[in-house]
Amino acid sequence: MAVATVAALLAALGGALWLAARRFVGSSVRRLHGGGDAGLMRGKTVLITGANSGLGRATAAALLRMGARVIMGCRDRARAEAAAGELRRDLRGDGDPGSDPDGGAGELVVKELDLASLRSVRAFCREMLQEEARLDVLINNAGVFQCPYMKTEDGFEMQFGVNHLGHFLLTNLLLGLLKSSAPSRIVVVSSKLYKYGDINFEDLNSEQSYNKSFCYSRSKLANILFTRELARRLEGTKVTVNVLHPGIVRTNLGRHIHIPLLVKPLFNLVSWAFFKTPVEGAQTSIYLASSPEVEGVSGKYFGDCKEEELLPIAMDESVARKLWDISEVMVGIVQ
Repeated sequence: MAVATVAALLAALGGALWLAARRFVGSSVRRLHGGGDAGLMRGKTVLITGANSGLGRATAAALLRMGARVIMGCRDRARAEAAAGELRRDLRGDGDPGSDPDGGAGELVVKELDLASLRSVRAFCREMLQEEARLDVLINNAGVFQCPYMKTEDGFEMQFGVNHLGHFLLTNLLLGLLKSSAPSRIVVVSSKLYKYGDINFEDLNSEQSYNKSFCYSRSKLANILFTRELARRLEGTKVTVNVLHPGIVRTNLGRHIHIPLLVKPLFNLVSWAFFKTPVEGAQTSIYLASSPEVEGVSGKYFGDCKEEELLPIAMDESVARKLWDISEVMVGIVQ
């Protein structure tokens, strides 16, 4: 009887949480892959990093339905191929009104890209430049979240190395292709947690001290500063760049977070009720990649498909320029 009572209470609590979550989260989500968007991205090539799961996969699925040619840049090729196979089956078998009525769902391509290796990033970009005639949208989506202290192949603290430096090099090496494909777009996935970070130029590799939460926030702040400086440098090129926060999303990004066994049931219930699904969390990425409403908009910060204000820490132009200069040296663009 006690077990049944607890189960009933949990079910009631879950129902109440779900209703509250749909009111405050679900209602704010703008869905963009409805029937009116079929074919919107036909003829366009989109590169998404980390597209085999979570936000990246949901973004890929939506843009495929719009007719885009989507390149999945992923570290684990086997997982990426498996995800691509599932996406293709879903597109063939779903009667989603967002699918092109003429059967014109886009093409899906898998390429290996390890953002923790500058060598891999360079090899990937050489392949892109040799094989791709155009690149209309680059979505810097992949990320590492609050991992234990470790370093990339090139000796950078992992979160800063992957979340910022890997994407910094990738974007710079593909800028020529983006410019020749203009009007084109760059979309950078950051986080609201940027507000808890700062850029300590004396210890970017966190060798003097390491706090996994702070270092994640630092890398997300770097994403925003990079976006704003890149937007300044791209003025007049018809290549736009914007940054976003997706909200709190249920993905495998939190795999390094340890939750005590006794707390897990409550955490799972709360996350199910209040966290966004990957499809919901991907909407702002999809919006910035495809919507005519943001044509020509650049250097802005978005959440829930609308522009939001940044804190002063993310608007310091001198810090943004210094970070850019140091990042160029770190990734070997300049000596």
